[in-house]
Amino acid sequence: MKIALIAHDEKKNEMVNFTIAYEHFFQKQELYSTGTTGKRIMAETNLKIERLMSGPLGGDQQIGAMIATDDIDLIIFFRDPLTAQPHEPDVSALLRLCDVYRIPLATNSATAELLLKSIESGDFDWRKHMKQ
Repeated sequence: MKIALIAHDEKKNEMVNFTIAYEHFFQKQELYSTGTTGKRIMAETNLKIERLMSGPLGGDQQIGAMIATDDIDLIIFFRDPLTAQPHEPDVSALLRLCDVYRIPLATNSATAELLLKSIESGDFDWRKHMKQ
């Protein structure tokens, strides 16, 4: 499964802690991340992540392109809802693409945990059928 990991600055520690807690799960996946988030995760775990550009420098758009070409199955994007983001139009476009292409999107750790548990139990097979 191809999973994108993204976190706004104020949520990067939470993302790192989440990936540490679920490292056993993430080791079996193909991981992509925006630049700084991926760098922080790799510094704290043994996970291999293909790092894209930083979100404000085009990383969100790179992940959006992966959505449009069916190269991402799931996005975990820990957003900071209390801080204005200078690249908010890119964030909004990414969220819209998830809706258009029916890509599951978790914007907080509770939802992310539910999605991971669903994948582990085999309830995520519907994505495989969509690709056929």
